[in-house]
Amino acid sequence: MTISRFSTCDLCDAHEGDTSGAFRVLPPVFHDFGVVAPFCGAVHTLRAWEDNSRVREAVNAPGEGRVLVIDGGGSLRRALVGGNLAVAAARNGWAGIVVDGCVRDVAELRAAGIPIRALALMPLRTEKRGEGQAGEPVRIQGLWVRPGDWLYADADGMVVADRSLL
Repeated sequence: MTISRFSTCDLCDAHEGDTSGAFRVLPPVFHDFGVVAPFCGAVHTLRAWEDNSRVREAVNAPGEGRVLVIDGGGSLRRALVGGNLAVAAARNGWAGIVVDGCVRDVAELRAAGIPIRALALMPLRTEKRGEGQAGEPVRIQGLWVRPGDWLYADADGMVVADRSLL
């Protein structure tokens, strides 16, 4: 998928007077762990507390150029995405992954060829309990992200809008 050129700084400048909540800027607490490249797309949300069962299901389904946004509750105790899931996401056409939590297998994440942003690295994998919810609004670092929102990420940060801005 070809990504139109965009700048999160320019998007912020264009929407600086927006008080409606339709345009949001995620806090600068996320780090690059996959390929370092700009990405954007419609959002698919997951809620996954220390169990990546729903993450595995999502990345094994067609991504269709979407961005997978995972609400891991900010947990730093277990990794929600590792090398195998990153490879599946890249293979199935996901534009990128944002994890409000941890990832692991950093060399494999980078080799998978998909942008991945998360809070930190943690070598412990999750338990598989079959828990989690997909396609519901989630709070990521205090901001609401809803299915169908659009996420834009580049070297300057990440922004979320209620519609495509390109």
